[in-house]
Amino acid sequence: MEEALDRYIKYLVAERNASPHTIANYRREIGEFMAFAQARSVADWGQVTLALLRQWLAALHSQDYARASVARRISELRAFYAFLLRRDLVTSNPAQAISAPRLPQRLPRPLTAAEIEAILAAPDPASPQGQRDRAMVELLYAAGLRVSELLALDVAAVNLAQAEVRVLGKGAKERIVLIGAAAVKALRAYLEDGRLKLLDRQPSAAERRKTDALFLNRFGERLSVSMFTRTLSDYAAEAGIEHPVTPHMLRHSFATHMLDGGADLRSVQELLGHESVGTTQVYTEVSQNRLRDTVLSAHPRGRSTPAPDQK
Repeated sequence: MEEALDRYIKYLVAERNASPHTIANYRREIGEFMAFAQARSVADWGQVTLALLRQWLAALHSQDYARASVARRISELRAFYAFLLRRDLVTSNPAQAISAPRLPQRLPRPLTAAEIEAILAAPDPASPQGQRDRAMVELLYAAGLRVSELLALDVAAVNLAQAEVRVLGKGAKERIVLIGAAAVKALRAYLEDGRLKLLDRQPSAAERRKTDALFLNRFGERLSVSMFTRTLSDYAAEAGIEHPVTPHMLRHSFATHMLDGGADLRSVQELLGHESVGTTQVYTEVSQNRLRDTVLSAHPRGRSTPAPDQK
């Protein structure tokens, strides 16, 4: 059983370009089911039965696993068995016969335009870090990037003359994103001043030449996700925003505001780098909810109580 799981992990790495986080989850969680099965005298993946899977699900529920965690494990096991079927290592996929728990749909919370403006006003434009942070927030919001995509960017990926950025997304798929004048201005200021000052903090000229990363930390090295996440949270607090703010909320905001502004769903899908339009569809629900709130609050017949001049 271990050999088959090892083959699957190698497949995820070599052919699916899965992220390290995804690979770690699959190895650990499928491995946990494998240990559960082996403890019940199962020696081969083809010996797994529907009854055994139901015992496993009961064990997960008895240990108070969250529904999302259970659903993820079922999805992983189904994908693993689909791989085994394609390789003729099993003759059926028993995981298809079990139902994943229904999950409540959580709509992403976008920031308002005013909140984004407040965050953008927080970095110090006179400091290298402030110029860098302003450019990062502008770029996240202008292009709807994932934070991992943002921090993986090299200088060569930016074309300010064309207002374009070349992004390497999930599955090593490349896409070109377009950015507006505000993001171009912030990136130019950072590239022409802030980044050069951060680069000078490298201990040697040879190391400076090797640094292709677009966004650098105070030591002149590529900035980490955790550092930027903390920095953004600090700016949000400084801007007076009381709820938590994460880099991914800027991606949500980009998508929602684009749809609010009249962009079509397929265009937003392409800009976000989503494989399926169904993934992008959730933002239409966010936009509909915002429109509904506007109608309920602004229309004379939408309010729960009439406006003063309507009484």
